[in-house]
Amino acid sequence: MILKSVRMSVAAISFGVAGIGMMATAAQAEEFSFTATNTTKSNITEVFVSENKGEWGYFDIGSGIKPGATVNLVWDQSTNSEGCSQWVKAAYADGSESEPAKFDFCENGLEIEF
Repeated sequence: MILKSVRMSVAAISFGVAGIGMMATAAQAEEFSFTATNTTKSNITEVFVSENKGEWGYFDIGSGIKPGATVNLVWDQSTNSEGCSQWVKAAYADGSESEPAKFDFCENGLEIEF
């Protein structure tokens, strides 16, 4: 899975990932996005997602997500045929990674904390 053309924008200061809705088919022309806030003291350098924890795609988060910052990440349309259940993890500037956690991105109001 390769995630391209991911846009990001700064939002409020709370950690959460809110699922807006993942399309099951290309016929549903709804955009899927979520917000992510860094609650750690280390810059988040990458956000990874995977359906199977074997192959990881990533969101382009530019120079990273600073501690306390919140961004909006948008899924690329090329992922529209993928399932709602995805594993998510973050990589940090200090070299550590969060534990992968599985979420249903079709669930409205989904919130994730790294």
